[in-house]
Amino acid sequence: MAKKAAGLTHLRADGKADMVDVGAKAETTRTAVAEGTITMRTETLKTILEGNAKKGDVLGAARIAGIMAAKRTHELIPLCHPLLLTKVAVDIEPDEALPGLRVTALARVTGKTGVEMEALTAASVACLTIYDMAKAIDRAMVISGIRLVEKTGGKSGDYRADSRSGLRAKK
Repeated sequence: MAKKAAGLTHLRADGKADMVDVGAKAETTRTAVAEGTITMRTETLKTILEGNAKKGDVLGAARIAGIMAAKRTHELIPLCHPLLLTKVAVDIEPDEALPGLRVTALARVTGKTGVEMEALTAASVACLTIYDMAKAIDRAMVISGIRLVEKTGGKSGDYRADSRSGLRAKK
């Protein structure tokens, strides 16, 4: 087997992609939380919150889409391991200051590898679904701020984003 490139877990020394072998790692409970926002016109936000979008329940569809996406992350992101997720939750809250919606996604597993990509995928797809369902009334919506907020478990320890400065801090 070819040696790994220094510091890069998914690349061999010869530069070829390689799935990480997690077989020898201990199973631990791992949780990740990701977030994203979608800004829009005030009228668009009002239409969504009142349930008057022509395509139906925007928030309900976005929650389901995010959950489904988390479960399929290994099919979307090269070299991700398929995981037996024990919990996926997607919360969507209005934020008048944007104006728009804040999406928060949580993913949890008891396993040998983390769930950061699953949480990030859930948040991203929930935002994309909101855009898809409301684009007929507001094509200028902007998806932004997709990021890992926190993660717990695993050998690398806990991580929490520093919301005050925008810098990331490792616990």
